[in-house]
Amino acid sequence: MTEIKKNKPPGAFCITGKMKRIRPAGTGPIQTLIYHTLSIKHLKEECRDMAIKINRLEIENVKRVKAVKLEPSQNGLTIIGGNNNQGKTSILDAIAWALGGDKYRPSKAQREQSVIPPNLHIVMNNGLVVERKGKNSSLKVMDPDGKKGGQQLLNEFVEQLALDLPKFMDASGREKAQTLLRIIGVGEQFAALEKKEKEQWSERQAIGRIADQKEKYAKEQVYYPDVPEQPVSASELIRQQQEILLQNGENRRKREQRHKLEQEYQDLTEQIQELLNRQARVEGDLKIARECAEGLEDRSTAQLEENIAEIEEINRKVRANLDKERAEDDAQEYRRQYQELTSGIEETAKAKRALLENAELPLPELAVEDGELVYRGQQWDNMSGSDRLKVATAIVRKLNPRCGFVLLDKLEQMDRDTLEEFGRWLEAEGLQAIATRVSTGEECSIIIEDGYAAGQDHPPVAADAKGWKAGVF
Repeated sequence: MTEIKKNKPPGAFCITGKMKRIRPAGTGPIQTLIYHTLSIKHLKEECRDMAIKINRLEIENVKRVKAVKLEPSQNGLTIIGGNNNQGKTSILDAIAWALGGDKYRPSKAQREQSVIPPNLHIVMNNGLVVERKGKNSSLKVMDPDGKKGGQQLLNEFVEQLALDLPKFMDASGREKAQTLLRIIGVGEQFAALEKKEKEQWSERQAIGRIADQKEKYAKEQVYYPDVPEQPVSASELIRQQQEILLQNGENRRKREQRHKLEQEYQDLTEQIQELLNRQARVEGDLKIARECAEGLEDRSTAQLEENIAEIEEINRKVRANLDKERAEDDAQEYRRQYQELTSGIEETAKAKRALLENAELPLPELAVEDGELVYRGQQWDNMSGSDRLKVATAIVRKLNPRCGFVLLDKLEQMDRDTLEEFGRWLEAEGLQAIATRVSTGEECSIIIEDGYAAGQDHPPVAADAKGWKAGVF
């Protein structure tokens, strides 16, 4: 029964789920051109709407391969097994060349001892047929109607890293992280946050060093608890001393005055008869002078003289205390700045985590820490082989979701359990992986022996062309 598909280009219908386009009868050159354009356009739309995988491939005379046919599993792991130097990697190189273009062409593409040029034939799951054959191994891309395309059409769904996964796996951790950030669309924002975080770290480190130096300096300073808070002024003590000396001088003057008056009184007494009137006045003055002189005591300047002598030592201690306090204040201020920068770094790190949490990551638990790619808390060099392949494959798929396959070489480093785990993950993710492994065990989907697939019919190999040699007839 034929099921007509809606929203398809003119003349297209589906038989048993496969698209087949038939050019409408009675059309001229213009209608043919229009139909060809619509057909290619529709094929590109199909490429955008589905993950493109490899349905079937046939390879002849490429590197070590003589003739191999393979129909890889649509989902999961297809392992190409065999001993060393049998042609396993040559199959992957041939696929990369066919789909990736001449930049993947092997330096010696044609098999040695073969007079027949390489022949590659790959059928994709959207009906696209890719061929390289002939003397120049020219590329030929055809849609199901026989319409031709080119490398540009292939580039729309073929992710370059899917053809050369070691390029990603051998990259540095920082390069892997940058690839991840670029494909999830937060590369520039994350780079800005990382730059800000580095600047904060550098500034905090400098502030921390200064704070440590200030604290060390403050601890080394001697502190004298029994001295004033501010330096003592010598001029104040000298002023007090001068006031006391002035007062003592006044006392001495008064004593001298008293002595003079007493002497005068004695003289007047002797002349009492002559100086009665003068005696009375002097007697009154004497009375007053005696009253003023009563109870007078001289104050000692010994303590002030001692303080003046010690003032420099006191001030030295005061200055030492002030230096220590300033050093402690400086240390506290730098420590406060250090704490502020620590809070800023934590906020920046929080913003980076939020940026990744809100992004659509290729794998859960995938992250970027300190500029390195991290999966399940482990950096690349600490990941298991299976996790490395999962991360690389998931990132390649995220780079180009239309590319539904990936090529993997040298899986002999993985044990059977790890292979099975990786295969189950591929199936769950709907991904196709074509891989090589030095093995002839049951895990292999196909075994390569001397350039052929074991168990497949071998086409006859053309004999070498006989050339003319000098002296030989």
